Amino acid sequence: MRLLHRASPWRALFAGDLPPAPDTLSALLSPLGEALSSLGPEPSLAEAHRWQVELVEALDRLDLPAWRISQLISDHNDWLYRRAIDLSLNEMQAQGWGPPPVAWCVLTLGSGARHESLLGPDQDNAMVIADYPDSRHNEIDGYFQALGERFTTRLDEAGIPLCSGHVMARWPMWRKRLGEWAEQLTIWTSERRVKRVQQANILLDFHPVHGDATLAEALAEHVARRVPRASLFLDEMAALLDELPVALDRLGRLSGSLEGAPHERAINLKHQGVLPLVNAVRLLALRHGVRPPDTRTRLAALVMEEVLSAERALALTSALERLQGLLLGEQRTSLQEGRAVDGWVDTTRLGEDQRLLLRHDLQQIRSLVRLARGRR
Repeated sequence: MRLLHRASPWRALFAGDLPPAPDTLSALLSPLGEALSSLGPEPSLAEAHRWQVELVEALDRLDLPAWRISQLISDHNDWLYRRAIDLSLNEMQAQGWGPPPVAWCVLTLGSGARHESLLGPDQDNAMVIADYPDSRHNEIDGYFQALGERFTTRLDEAGIPLCSGHVMARWPMWRKRLGEWAEQLTIWTSERRVKRVQQANILLDFHPVHGDATLAEALAEHVARRVPRASLFLDEMAALLDELPVALDRLGRLSGSLEGAPHERAINLKHQGVLPLVNAVRLLALRHGVRPPDTRTRLAALVMEEVLSAERALALTSALERLQGLLLGEQRTSLQEGRAVDGWVDTTRLGEDQRLLLRHDLQQIRSLVRLARGRR
């Protein structure tokens, strides 16, 4: 069995300025070709975002697994980000702002950075700006504040909502010079304080979506140097794993929190399945200097670091894939029924075999959380 995967040609689908022309695809990919034909050659941001549901339907018809569809949803969102940023830069040029005064890079954060997004995410982004003298702060930061406000507003108007927690490059907290980001991370990781760990957790999964990627690489280098040595910070990150318990009771039966549940048989598999897995893997990756932000690659790297066995990593990878499949299936059902997408799964829709597999997967995740917490 393999843990490492070769790069997939699917990931080139939204890598360019425009999606591929439908007539360049083979007949075997006709569902995708039909979807691209309906999109048209020059869609607006809002049209391109609404089309994402049709894209998912086409990929499902091609029998792509949910984890691959999740990657392509994330790639499509990256494309929307790049388009929104380019439109904003062009508008600023036309209004006399000129080109960006220094190098910059917009980062996606969280599930988008891990390329594990499903349908309906909000915005989580940040900006790294090349270092410049303090005497030019009003001039340079004013430019990038305007850019951040414009592209996040464009994405919101297109259907990717503004982050309710204000984790966006339009705000100074998430728009800093490279040196300021390094200093901020040093402050966040120097103590065992809950709020600082929570803020750092938001940033520690990041991916360059547009601009000078070397700034993101420099930030990743600082994280790799700083965080594995921040023992108090990592201890608090481990303690916070208990904030999102896996959806099992003490006897290993399916049992999720009922807070906000649409009915008593619903389980929030995002909060009580995917996030405990993601958070535990992130903690282990940070402890051992593993750099890739996505969970699948982190699991493979943790095998190479001899933190996890190959068997355990494969079981956890399979668990993640099945959870993504359940969540994506429920989201598609919600859209068909005219409901908003969320992280809840109706367990009454699951067959007995699916419920048994879900219990098995959640038990694997709970065992991993215990390992990350320092328990066996």
